[in-house]
Amino acid sequence: MNYRLEVFKKASMCRNFELLTSNYINEGKIYVPTYVSTGQEFISSSLSVISKIKKIKPFLFGQHRCHSIYLAFGGKINLLIDELLGRDSGVNNGFSGSASIGNSKINMFGHDGLMGSNGPIGVGACFASKKPTIIFLGDAAVEEDYVLGAMGWASKKKLPLIFIVEDNNFSIGTKKAIRRNWEIKDVARSFKIKAFDIKDCPVAIKSKSKYFFKQPVLLNIFTNRLNEHRGGEALRENKSDRYLIEMKKIGKKAIIIDQKLKKFIKDSWQKRLEKQ
Repeated sequence: MNYRLEVFKKASMCRNFELLTSNYINEGKIYVPTYVSTGQEFISSSLSVISKIKKIKPFLFGQHRCHSIYLAFGGKINLLIDELLGRDSGVNNGFSGSASIGNSKINMFGHDGLMGSNGPIGVGACFASKKPTIIFLGDAAVEEDYVLGAMGWASKKKLPLIFIVEDNNFSIGTKKAIRRNWEIKDVARSFKIKAFDIKDCPVAIKSKSKYFFKQPVLLNIFTNRLNEHRGGEALRENKSDRYLIEMKKIGKKAIIIDQKLKKFIKDSWQKRLEKQ
């Protein structure tokens, strides 16, 4: 398996899906509050490929920015499109919208809307089942006290889970430096959890996979969200884009994959929209 290429395939699916989703938000075709993960897709894509290599189908606990988790781990695109369109044929019958996607077929649990609540809920599920678990949090969610308590419990019980912190430096529009004077890596290490600060590079994520699902691990992954907190509007700040970096590294194969998936996703959206 060409690990980097396989990750790119999944990330390309996520990126092109989110780009079209943003367009349809701006055109008024999607009316539910929508949270796109454009710019952050290599995190879930890398973890999905690593899980496949390890032959593990983990429990997945995401938050409101969860489209890429769903798609990277094998969720069906048509069901997600219908969910965003509010249809009863959606993955959650039109009830979850964008922010609470869940799907038992891929072991993905929908979020209840309380910031960071998937932390203790995911820890509890892992403790009860002893199944490998991935909990996706943002850099703001880890500031909640119940998330920190859950980390302490996971450490004490040596649970086979990964805390993924998608650190895009923003809580809606407020930067980390305004909100706190500590780093979650240091807090996790105080709980005796193996913890690392890394970039959202697939190779960097894979380099820590030797620790996965044996004991609690926390990866604080620096990433760049390219859109505003909610909706399809692009952030005004210029940022590096992991997708373009990976495309350049992989070369022609990546360009072909991108073009192929762009067409597939456009066709998928069009077919669903025609059924309205």
